[in-house]
Parts: sequence; C-alpha cells; structure tokens
Amino acid sequence: MNLSRRPRRNRKSASVRTLVEETTLLAQDLVQPAFLLDSDSAREAVPSLPQIERLGLELMKQECDELLQNGIRGIALFPVFDDALKDDQGSVGLNAGNYFYQSLRELKQTFPELVFFVDVALDPYTSHGYDGLLSADGEVDNDSTVDILCQISCLLAETGIDYVAPSDMMDGRVRAIRQALDVAGHSSTGIMAYSAKYASSCYGPFRDAVGSSKQNGYLDKQGYQLNPANSREAIMELLLDTDEGADIVMVKPAGWYGDIISASRSKLQIPIAAYQVSGEYAMIQAAAERGWMDLEAGRDESLLSIKRAGADLIFTYFARCWNGNRS
Repeated sequence: MNLSRRPRRNRKSASVRTLVEETTLLAQDLVQPAFLLDSDSAREAVPSLPQIERLGLELMKQECDELLQNGIRGIALFPVFDDALKDDQGSVGLNAGNYFYQSLRELKQTFPELVFFVDVALDPYTSHGYDGLLSADGEVDNDSTVDILCQISCLLAETGIDYVAPSDMMDGRVRAIRQALDVAGHSSTGIMAYSAKYASSCYGPFRDAVGSSKQNGYLDKQGYQLNPANSREAIMELLLDTDEGADIVMVKPAGWYGDIISASRSKLQIPIAAYQVSGEYAMIQAAAERGWMDLEAGRDESLLSIKRAGADLIFTYFARCWNGNRS
C-alpha cells in the first residue's frame, strides 16, 4: 500500500505511545471522598461501595496519611449522623459542638498539607433526606435553605478547612455563602460549587453511606437538581456560580456527562472539578467482580476519559488506590 500517512507508527511501542500521549492523569489530579463516623476507631463497611468504609477519627487519620503517601492531595469529607439526631430542620448541622466540626478541626491541624473539601447541604442532617428545608407543600424552600447553608459554611470555615462545597443546587447560594464567609472573616476559605449537579440515578450508594436514603423509597430531587436531558442549562448554572464567586465549579456525575465537562472547559477560566460518583464506581466494581471487566483497566480508562474531557480535578472513590496496591 502506498500510504503517506501511517498513524500506527505512533502506536508501535509503549515508549512511543507514552511520548505522544495527549492526556496525562496524575495522583495530584484526584480527590478521595470519605465518610467520617462519630467514633475514634469504628470501621463500617458500605455494602454498595466495595472497598469503601465509614471510618472513625483515628482511622481517618490513617487514611489521610496514606493518601498523602500515595501522592493524593485532596479529600472530600462527609459526616454520618445517627438517625436519632436528625430532624426536618437539619438542626444538628448548626450545632458547633457536634463531632464532625470538632473532628475536622483536628484533621486539618494534623494534616495541613492535605486539601479538605467539605460538603454543604442539609441531606446528612435532615430526617427526610432532602438537601434543604421543606415548605408546607413539601417542596424544598430555596431562600430559607440558603440561610442555613450560610451558617453551616461559616461553622465549617472556623475549623480551618480549605473549601466549602455547596452541593444543594439552590439558586443564589454561592453569592450568599461568599458574602457570609467574608463578613465572618473567612475570606481565604474557598468555595467549590456543585454547579452542574444532575438528578442522576447514580447516587444510591452514596446515600447509603451517609444514611440519607428515604426509608420508603427513592428520593426525587428533580425539583432542584438538573434534568439529565439538558446541557445549555448546565452551562448557565456553571457561569452563574462563577459570577457569584465560586473558586472551583463541579460537574456531577462525571462519566455520563463528559460533554458538559468539555463544553464548560471552553467557556470557563476557573478550575473545573468532576465527581465520578458512587454509582459509577460501583458499576465498575460490580463488573470486575463478575469477571466482565479488568478492574484496573476499567478504573484507569474511566478516569482518563474524565481528564480528557477537560476536568482539572476528579473526585473519585478510586483515588485511595491510584498509587497503591489496594485496587
């Protein structure tokens, strides 16, 4: 064959492929989500999240140390509260003395070089499992919820964490949180906004982990999370949060919404995070357990695709085993 161009020449060996590789995924690109218990040494498995456990404070310290040793620089922490402490107002989230705030302060002091992202929403604290306060007609009330989110953000900032991460999808909450933080003297605390958070079917294992699943069935959050059919709406939300003062914006889930990551990359100058959510992680684990997929190959390809789409940092449950042997 008389071919002037043979693309396979650039694929002929591992060394050549590495030299011409367009996208590189590093440990420092990853953030590990983790679930913190009100305990020193408790360890609880999450059946729907293989190899992920809820950890007490001392075990979480070990986890943080291992993350740093493996080159991971970020952790996203979520609280796990007993149902008996929850009410329809999420009152435990406003208790400055609760175990979560105290533990965050100790963790950040112990690991100052680890970047801490902490979720801001009411679902870990409410008995109904929704991300905000409910009005008389059962809908999530936007403005009263934003007021509570501002208070929680200030409590989190006082622990010394690096970024508050509003994941509630309420209108105007980024500007309100930024103003509240600045007034309270926390101008150095960043905001990583869950800006394009879709009403996805992939959140089930996470809700199991934090105990926010509705006891009588599926939690319908379509009234505030994004419609999976919409892309222009997602870009609007990302731009709004950027204008309101977000330091980082997020697309969630990551794997099924690579088009949103790519489209936002061409429009935004600030860092873009993407969350490979619990259901995406669980699907790869389940396929590997059944012998339908090589776990490491599936893990690496899925994460590389997210980075290739344009994400600067990736929240993934695989982060903890990226440089280790625990996959």
